Amino acid sequence: MRLHKFILTNLELILSAWSRFARTVDTGKPTMDEKGLRNHAQHILKTVAEDMQSFQSESQQIAKSEGRTPLTEDDAPSQTHAMTRFISGFTMDQMVSEYRALRSSVLRLWLTGDRVSNEHDLQDMIRFNEAIDQALIESIATYGEAMESTRKTVLGVLGHDLRSPLGAVLMASDLLCESGDISVSDRKLAGQINVSVRRANKMVGDLLDLARCNLGSGLPVNLEKADLKILCDSVVEELRTGYPRADIELDTNEATGMFDPSRIEQVFTNLISNAILHGDLKHPIRVTLSRKDSWWVFSVQNRGELISESVMPHLFNPQARYSKYAASEKGAYAGLGLGLFIAAEIVQAHGGMIDVVSTTESGTLFTVRLPR
Repeated sequence: MRLHKFILTNLELILSAWSRFARTVDTGKPTMDEKGLRNHAQHILKTVAEDMQSFQSESQQIAKSEGRTPLTEDDAPSQTHAMTRFISGFTMDQMVSEYRALRSSVLRLWLTGDRVSNEHDLQDMIRFNEAIDQALIESIATYGEAMESTRKTVLGVLGHDLRSPLGAVLMASDLLCESGDISVSDRKLAGQINVSVRRANKMVGDLLDLARCNLGSGLPVNLEKADLKILCDSVVEELRTGYPRADIELDTNEATGMFDPSRIEQVFTNLISNAILHGDLKHPIRVTLSRKDSWWVFSVQNRGELISESVMPHLFNPQARYSKYAASEKGAYAGLGLGLFIAAEIVQAHGGMIDVVSTTESGTLFTVRLPR
């Protein structure tokens, strides 16, 4: 029996194997019923069987084998299947594994009894695999679009819906701190709320920046004439107030140019606060800003536990930091990564460079070079 006829004749047998496999997929959500597990599989199989019977020129066959066939514009069963799996909590890998199981089930059942015996059988297998691959490509594309849409929604929530209530809490805590009608203990509580909300605001900002980078839009940079010395001095003064135990030695020179002041302050704050939080406060933290050739050079040096050589190549990559490396890190720099990644993106957006060395002789030294 030709393969396309076998598929149409044995739909129930194939769908049972499909749903058995789908039932084994752990999504963290309640297992779907039989109808949900089989959703659109029957239509996918019928579409595959129909594709196998259609005429296909040699050039069309080559294009399909190389993945150059245009995606279906209408709501193909494979596309609808991808959306339902996305909503049901399937990962893309789990959805892809369904197609692998479907391919295996069909061929295993059809090949029972050493069926491959003539040229038609071999051609049927090629056409079947091409049709399954086409359905898989359409599913992956649809699933990817759904993920992208979700990311953009999250970006909107972070950028507006979440920052608005945080801003209201921050304003209320500021008013309480300045009020003369509350007790000392209540003012202290208001101050703690204020600090916590500012920290939450910073985390939201970091996540917002990370989402922008992941979406490929990059970090927005609004250039204007600014003096890096003024920005650096302001950041250091603020951190000295927040961390009175830290001894920050500051050596800066006038450094005017076209920068995004708020973004550059973000870089300075991140690097200096990291030096405070992860360094040995028995030793001073040295912050310098100077001119070297065609660059403005900003550096932060601290003493303390060194950054591991195995971590160094991945220090500015949050994906690597929070997956392969962060799980095993227990030292002073454990969990560091998102802020450094954003700092590196800001520096790059200004046409600059950032690097780090961490040795016993010099301690840990972060250096930022911005073009003059």
